[in-house]
Amino acid sequence: MKIKYYFLLIISILISSCDLMQSQEADCDCEEIQVTKQESEKCEAYPEEEKEKDIAQYGLLKKSKWDEVNNIINDDHLSLVWPVWLRSCDALRNKDAWKEVCQLSNNLTSPTDHDIKTFFYQNFNLYKALQKNGKDEGLVTGYYQPLLKGSKKRSRKYQVPLYGPPSDLITVDLSEVYPDLKYKRLRGRVEGNKLIPYHTREEITEDKYPLKGNELFWVKDAVEAFFLEIQGSGVIAFEDGTRTQVGYADQNGHPYRSMGRELIHKGELSRHKVSMQSIKAWAKKNKKKLQRFMNANPSVVFFRELPPGLPGPIGALGVPITAERSVAVDRKFVPLGAPIILSTTQPNSKKTLKQIMVAQDTGGAIGGGVRIDYYWGQGNAPGRKAGSMKQQGKVWVMLPKDFKFPKEK
Repeated sequence: MKIKYYFLLIISILISSCDLMQSQEADCDCEEIQVTKQESEKCEAYPEEEKEKDIAQYGLLKKSKWDEVNNIINDDHLSLVWPVWLRSCDALRNKDAWKEVCQLSNNLTSPTDHDIKTFFYQNFNLYKALQKNGKDEGLVTGYYQPLLKGSKKRSRKYQVPLYGPPSDLITVDLSEVYPDLKYKRLRGRVEGNKLIPYHTREEITEDKYPLKGNELFWVKDAVEAFFLEIQGSGVIAFEDGTRTQVGYADQNGHPYRSMGRELIHKGELSRHKVSMQSIKAWAKKNKKKLQRFMNANPSVVFFRELPPGLPGPIGALGVPITAERSVAVDRKFVPLGAPIILSTTQPNSKKTLKQIMVAQDTGGAIGGGVRIDYYWGQGNAPGRKAGSMKQQGKVWVMLPKDFKFPKEK
């Protein structure tokens, strides 16, 4: 109990002095990093984006007209997104803003594309998402669920640990004390009578080995494990032919820093050639340097084993996400669970990618009104698409007609 009250007393100090919790980094980023992504910019090399500040929740959504998106909706196969939307309703059906529309959705039996289109038009209003500067275009990246070979025990072949949440990691949900700090958390550990920053990546991987005993699984490749943290979920394939899914459980409280950015800064890779694939190729040729460059990112993700039989990884909404129909958004500006309309292009291509998606995930580097991370699925082929996706796009958000926006203060 004394520790609990001690935390409450120091929270106000921590808020104004975020460097106490993140002593190695100059910028202040105490924002929670949620479920499916740590989040990097998925090719793990894109510049880190500025956080949107001083804008009300959902304050970048502007009322729009269905005429703007009629062509996208008419050309889409809406029966493919309908079950994804119903999964959102599994999480939203008890929330006042979504209760009625979710009940109506669940009452529709085997709807056609025309039925779904009519349902959206009758029960939702359309809003166009904007950037802080008023522009309606923003960055669209991709993420995926990697497949790693692994073991339940350490061996000469499998020596890279994936950690579960450590017992000494303390998480303080600031919104419970200060409602204005919604979605903000502080993480650290207790040393004596002080709450101090949790171990960084470098500290965790050094010889002192502070997380010994917290190994969930062991995998072969350090850089693949690093990218698993960035994606936030993955599949571990064991030598007996069985597999298991792992997902985000927690994080050490330090802000994400791009390994790709560090490689560029040190002259190891060219800015215009950096991608997930090029970083992996560099890592194979520079094994002695690898850990030093991975340590440039002090953030570490801790995993949990997911229940068997899930159709996909669990997103921030708390439901399984779906390949090529689920996206991650900044939940300050786009409500989690909402259907959205995305207009962008395929990775490294001018070929259009326009369809209805569902906002079911978040990520620490996904910030702003028009900032989307597109979930491509599981395995190498989706990984190649995700790793090379850095497109411009537009976003419209569907909200129930009786959806009430938070009052500005």
